[in-house]
Amino acid sequence: MNEREEIARVEAVLFAMREPCPSRRLAQLADLEDGSRARALVRMLNERYRRDGSAFCAVEVAGGFQLRTFPQFAPWLFRLQAAPVETRLTPSAMETLVIVAYEQPVVRAAIERVRGVHCGDVLRQLLEQNFIKIVGRSEELGRPFLYGTTKRFLQAFGLMRIEDLPKREFDWATAEEANQIVDEIVEDDEKRAQGLIEGESSAELKKN
Repeated sequence: MNEREEIARVEAVLFAMREPCPSRRLAQLADLEDGSRARALVRMLNERYRRDGSAFCAVEVAGGFQLRTFPQFAPWLFRLQAAPVETRLTPSAMETLVIVAYEQPVVRAAIERVRGVHCGDVLRQLLEQNFIKIVGRSEELGRPFLYGTTKRFLQAFGLMRIEDLPKREFDWATAEEANQIVDEIVEDDEKRAQGLIEGESSAELKKN
């Protein structure tokens, strides 16, 4: 089997797979030597796509390779769908998902401390949409559930592994701490505004 045929086999497997395919599994299905050879052939396939100006690329995501179209083709592809391809997340769901992603495994109480609101309904929504899953129970009183992200989360956000999330520069502020910060900012602004008013008044008196 020559290299061109090997690339064609890899492309055929990726085309048929609905989920990301790990390199070892790709090698088995395409009848290749090993996962390293599969990776090398994926790189060659992508180079051919790039050279030919193709709409496709083989991306490494969620622990494997998946054949996808480039983002610029999304507007045309959406017209072919009877329903949206991806489930849209509400702002509250996205906030909760971000906390779970960075803090996992995390209990519901810890999420609610950061958000400052009850998150039961949002967590259920994320569970139903398969963005998060129950990964165990905490040793805390009552043995609450621990939540973590799923493979679908990695796929949706184009991540190979959870460690590929952007690094956080600051710790979370709880809702109470955030409100306190806002109050302090407002108070400082009011003091500055009052100072400016008093300063302008003093200047006017001196002129007169």
